[in-house]
Amino acid sequence: MDERGFELWGLPWAGEVGFDALSAHIHPAYRNRVRAAFEATRSVAGSYEIDFRIILRDEIRWISARGQGADAGIVDGVMFGIFLDVTGRKQAEEGNELLAGEMSHRVKNLLAIATGLTELTSRSTATTADMTRELTQRLTALGRAHDLIRPLQGKDGKAALLGDLLSVLLAPYDDSAAFSGRIRVAVPRMGIGEATATTLAMVIHELATNSLKHGALSAETGTLDISSRGVDDDLLVVWAETGGPAVDRPPELRGFGSKMIARSVERQLGGAIDYDWQPTGVVVTLRLRKDRLAG
Repeated sequence: MDERGFELWGLPWAGEVGFDALSAHIHPAYRNRVRAAFEATRSVAGSYEIDFRIILRDEIRWISARGQGADAGIVDGVMFGIFLDVTGRKQAEEGNELLAGEMSHRVKNLLAIATGLTELTSRSTATTADMTRELTQRLTALGRAHDLIRPLQGKDGKAALLGDLLSVLLAPYDDSAAFSGRIRVAVPRMGIGEATATTLAMVIHELATNSLKHGALSAETGTLDISSRGVDDDLLVVWAETGGPAVDRPPELRGFGSKMIARSVERQLGGAIDYDWQPTGVVVTLRLRKDRLAG
């Protein structure tokens, strides 16, 4: 192995290197597969290529090993192959997969929301014309709310008001006729930064979608109250649903959306999200670091 190879694997220079020395750096999840592939190259003809991760102290690298099997191209008993550092490509692929997953999740959510809003509108209108007008208004409001979920490029980070943000996001889900005012927002007047607004928009959008599918917003008599209070260095935002379908048992929160909002609250706002599944409806508590809200 040449000098660049030893550097890539984080090994000191030596006259020769065995698979065991390399194997010590291969990620445990890939070690057996790489060993099997390495042994197969001795008997299987043709080119081979295998990608795997290695661990160098606190760093993880992606390596692509390529060469010819079954002694193809052997010279004086020496086989030739190459190791490529493909870390950048793998990280880009993982990022694309995450983005594709998030886009797929959002498209499914939007379709579910459109269906739910149509049913909601049909309950509060008497004519086709009224339903068409009100549904169009709801979908237009949904479009404005959805804009808040996208990070805005080239902005100067001016703060928005927390109450205004929540009101805009939840406007498409409130009734405008018989059950008008079933969504109530009572939070203190306080400003939040652009990054915080984007993260909160994602969280509120996900909670509203779930409520429209299965919670209080899916029922004619369901109500939603959002309040907040300060506790030491944290701000607690409480999402409380009542009047929806009875909660028999807490659902398993393993979907993409649940994982996404939990990760967003933890990483970007230094907080946590807690679910309390009461018989009358779910109560969700967002614990946010006050010193992160201006960001």
